[in-house]
Amino acid sequence: MREIVFDTETTGLDPKTGDRMVEIGCVEMFNLVPTGKTYHAYYNPERDMPAGAEAVHGLSSAFLADKPLFRETFRELLEFIGDAPLIAHNAGFDFGFLNAELTLCQCEPVCMTRMIDTVALAKKRHPGAKLSLDALCTRYGIDRSHRVKHGALLDAELLAQVYVELKGGRQIGLELAAETANSFATADLIAVRRAPEGPRREPRPHAPTAEELLRHRQFMAGIENPLWG
Repeated sequence: MREIVFDTETTGLDPKTGDRMVEIGCVEMFNLVPTGKTYHAYYNPERDMPAGAEAVHGLSSAFLADKPLFRETFRELLEFIGDAPLIAHNAGFDFGFLNAELTLCQCEPVCMTRMIDTVALAKKRHPGAKLSLDALCTRYGIDRSHRVKHGALLDAELLAQVYVELKGGRQIGLELAAETANSFATADLIAVRRAPEGPRREPRPHAPTAEELLRHRQFMAGIENPLWG
């Protein structure tokens, strides 16, 4: 199954108060395996960048000034995501901003039924534990040493690894290893059953003796009410 893991960076917390999306990163997965295909874009938000938001992702107004507007390139994004399920961490936030931008373009918003929230998945698997992306990376031994600030594509790539683990990634690996081991075991059995190379020895005669035949007849005669009688 094709799925898209994505993350966004924004100017703030609420598109209803004028905050805008400034970056999106998407990672394509097929049957829980990243395909290597990604989509990444920065957007000019047509407004200032609050200092608090810039401290999180490091994207300044000056950096974004020459970037395209969302309405200029959004069709490329829609073509990439297609009709695949969309996975995000605290997905309601990312869906809210994505759909707010699509609405400004007078475009149909992405249906919420396509949303998969890794926070909700993590709550079920690890109730009471910390659920941030950093905390889950630590729990699953995922290297995030290169994550100095938030970045949409980098966070999507990390989240893709977390998502695999939340879906039972280690168990999947064990099952594949077991299947591989079984394949090798079967191959070994087949190898053992092959006829040996070299000259074949003639079979030795093994007819019963007269004494053995007599004892067999005596044994058969002593069976009461035999099924073949």
